[in-house]
Amino acid sequence: MKVIPKNDIRNRDDVAILVSIFYKKIRKEEHLGPIFNHMIKDWDKHLDRLIDFWETNLLFVPKFKGNPIEVHKQVDRTFNHSITNVHFGIWLQLWIATIDDLFEGELATLAKNRARKMSTTLFVKMFQDRPSHKMIPNK
Repeated sequence: MKVIPKNDIRNRDDVAILVSIFYKKIRKEEHLGPIFNHMIKDWDKHLDRLIDFWETNLLFVPKFKGNPIEVHKQVDRTFNHSITNVHFGIWLQLWIATIDDLFEGELATLAKNRARKMSTTLFVKMFQDRPSHKMIPNK
């Protein structure tokens, strides 16, 4: 069987394909779907913002304006500080798997590395924002 090589992420259309397919998975995922579907009321608008975000971070086209750290802190507050590193791990695994299904190359690798760093930073900043009695999740 002949293996067909995948293209790298090259432009906004590629970013849009990645983001759209990835968030279809997120919306159905048992742990993440309820959180995302509760918080996001206009998925088309949100996907456009996410495409801008990743286009800015991967293709260096300065389109995204926003504060992901503050948004994630608000999500954690909305869910009574119950977001854990497991949620971020599931998100990251799905992101990497989606990239691996669709693309390969330098920008695909950059997308995975940026997501690893971003997920760690977002979780730490969110965790630091919690009231002291919420620092350790209940078991």
